[in-house]
Amino acid sequence: MSLIEVKHLRKEYPNVVPLKDVNAYVDRGEVISIIGPSGTGKSTFLRCLNRLETPTSGQILVDGQDMCAPDVDLDLMRRKMGMVFQSFNLFDHLLVAENIMLGPTRLLGMGKQEAYERSLELLAQVGLKDKALYYPRELSGGQKQRVAIARGLAMNPDILLFDEPTSALDPTMVSEVLAVMKDLASRGLTMIVVTHEMRFARDASSRVFYMDRGELWESGPPEQIFEHPQRKETYDFVFRVRNWQWKIKTLDYDFVAMEASLRTFCARQFLGLRIANDLQLAVEELTSQYLVPMVRKYGIANPNIDFTIGVGEGGEQAQLEVNCSTLFEAGVTFEMMRDNADEISVAVLTRILSEQTMVAPGVMRCTIG
Repeated sequence: MSLIEVKHLRKEYPNVVPLKDVNAYVDRGEVISIIGPSGTGKSTFLRCLNRLETPTSGQILVDGQDMCAPDVDLDLMRRKMGMVFQSFNLFDHLLVAENIMLGPTRLLGMGKQEAYERSLELLAQVGLKDKALYYPRELSGGQKQRVAIARGLAMNPDILLFDEPTSALDPTMVSEVLAVMKDLASRGLTMIVVTHEMRFARDASSRVFYMDRGELWESGPPEQIFEHPQRKETYDFVFRVRNWQWKIKTLDYDFVAMEASLRTFCARQFLGLRIANDLQLAVEELTSQYLVPMVRKYGIANPNIDFTIGVGEGGEQAQLEVNCSTLFEAGVTFEMMRDNADEISVAVLTRILSEQTMVAPGVMRCTIG
């Protein structure tokens, strides 16, 4: 039996329905990242799991017990779930150690000395043992969030919920919080994380949930969601808006303008030097060594070659799609193009391009980064 089972979960407000019909399960030890556009019910879903929000209908079974049942002991069930909020929610008048001790002493009946020693253990786990006797106001945003994570662990929960834990942080502080979360994931803690950090979702998750319009539209391992999404909406989100397109209609195309446009796109997306160079090199080699030579060889007047580049969240990965269906209709395959190219170009593209997939006749999609 799964640790959590969600069945037909619905949440209504007078003017909006953030959750329509959500069905999901979470096994013990899994790390689930929930991604999707803003305002699509992700945080509401998380808050329903520990009953900070009361669902309109449906079931939330935790270890077989229904969190929505009228006779459920909510205090007891909530002890199974730690919660880390985006805004820290620390008590400024209490020391860091006292913030962590609060739950164990009040709810678990733990003695103050034992709770203090436990707080030091947890602070050491998140790299902040030396801040035990500081006040929250004396800490940076990243340090506050790490304290909040330690506080969430203080009750020895079965599940730790994270509601966009890095969204309130300066970009320089995000990495320190994500490092702590990845460490927790490696220890086998069951975690459900609402996040916009696509690198964390891709690298640390057992599965990724894509939510949209109040429903769970797709779930699967990270490689499915980020490299082979089953739904167009998932693909559009992962590589949303951040697209570059260029069409080569004739052999008289303006290669200089195409290169300049791609360089501008890479700069506007704040891409790292390596991935920006790889993108530009891939387009150059495909055009000059693969596509254009075959257009000339077969005397195709209107090649209609389309390049589309989509950059994912965080800018660490891109997908390049090449549509040369006109060449394909003339009997030219990508294998023929490769055989016609020089060895250096083949080696370069082999290094740069991965996960090459034929998504339609004459249309290849591949990953860069």
